[in-house]
Amino acid sequence: MDVKDFSLDWFSLKGKNAIVTGGNSGLGHAFSVALAKGGANVMAVSIMDDDGETKELVEAEGRQYKYVRADITADGECFRVVKDCVDTWGHIDILVNCAGICINIEDVTKFTRKEWDKMIAVNLTAAFEMTHEALKYMIPQNRGKIINIASLFSFLGGQWSPAYASTKHGIVGLSKAMCDELGQFNIQVNAIAPGYFATKLTEKTRSNPERNKTILSHIPANRWGWLADLMGTCVFLASDASNYVNGHTLTVDGGYLMR
Repeated sequence: MDVKDFSLDWFSLKGKNAIVTGGNSGLGHAFSVALAKGGANVMAVSIMDDDGETKELVEAEGRQYKYVRADITADGECFRVVKDCVDTWGHIDILVNCAGICINIEDVTKFTRKEWDKMIAVNLTAAFEMTHEALKYMIPQNRGKIINIASLFSFLGGQWSPAYASTKHGIVGLSKAMCDELGQFNIQVNAIAPGYFATKLTEKTRSNPERNKTILSHIPANRWGWLADLMGTCVFLASDASNYVNGHTLTVDGGYLMR
């Protein structure tokens, strides 16, 4: 292929079907809408109620939306979810493993095994199992995009959150390991590592003047991220424009890691 063959059509997701875990809230909501704007049908998978906002925005783009309630840490649920996507639309092309929790901020000496196991199950094991099920369809069709959601804590120590930091380090490692095996099947596995974003989950931190000032002092962009800042990255990694990008973790952090 030569430079003359490049086309902006490579960024299009028309005709593609995507599953986004945690896809109807927070970062997952933004990824779902981004994929729809790119042209894909979207299945949002969550244990949380669907308030209809993601559905409205996806369908406003002329794309199909389906919400599936599932606890993807439970036996058989990942199989059910992926099969549902294929039964509904015929194939799966994109999987965004976004579901994640951080249930406690606690000193490592007080962090319990129960808390550890829960976070490992949601943040890491579920991503592995969802990918494992999706590959049953992606390998035979010789194409697929896996996008895992990492974190700045994939690179940092993660004080007061040993399980969260460990799972996000693990997500990067999982992406690299799978890339090494799946490239031969034209399947790309990459990760997005968001920085500090203005969401409901960070509202308490942002409303604390001292904590907010400390965080902003580490961000060259001098602002918290907007959900829209993540959307182009998701579309790129889900599209044919990124077919030679594999095993990479792309930080979207306003430059936080550079300070």
